[in-house]
Amino acid sequence: MQKREKSFGIQMLSVQPDTKPKGCAGCNRKIKDRYLLKALDKYWHEDCLKCACCDCRLGEVGSTLYTKANLILCRRDYLRLFGVTGNCAACSKLIPAFEMVMRAKENVYHLDCFACQLCNQRFCVGDKFFLKNNMILCQSDYEEGLMKEGYAPQMLPLSSWPSNVCLRAIFNQQLIIDYERKKNNPPTGILSHLTC
Repeated sequence: MQKREKSFGIQMLSVQPDTKPKGCAGCNRKIKDRYLLKALDKYWHEDCLKCACCDCRLGEVGSTLYTKANLILCRRDYLRLFGVTGNCAACSKLIPAFEMVMRAKENVYHLDCFACQLCNQRFCVGDKFFLKNNMILCQSDYEEGLMKEGYAPQMLPLSSWPSNVCLRAIFNQQLIIDYERKKNNPPTGILSHLTC
């Protein structure tokens, strides 16, 4: 039977001078330092709670550790060793769990694959994109598709757009509501950050 992976919190505690020293789960010596770590319901020297793979001090790299197969691991090594991979929505190739990705709704993409699927324009942080029929589209290709279907953008000067509004807000609101009802058109997205 395989053990399930679990993540656990790491707490840094200050040692009270009038308390009996606690034993370290890593080296079995008494903890006489000013601070100690509590993780896995045990006490540790800061130097003794380390990742079994990369030997990093877990108290310094975050507030969580991972365990599986009797190993104590940092997040990166846990994902590298045991992370579940998914498939890129654009190229269908596997994405390692530790790789940086882009997400749009339920879809996950390699960074290099996150581009307009008609013209291959790459997106940068802050760019607007549209998800239509599970395809990522740039603003130009999305507008062109709307015009081919009989919906033309209402011409507004760029200076009148609120800075945080997606492009679709410049279209006649009723046409967009009707269009989304008929075509089940998903909303736009604004590329705001990379996720890991």
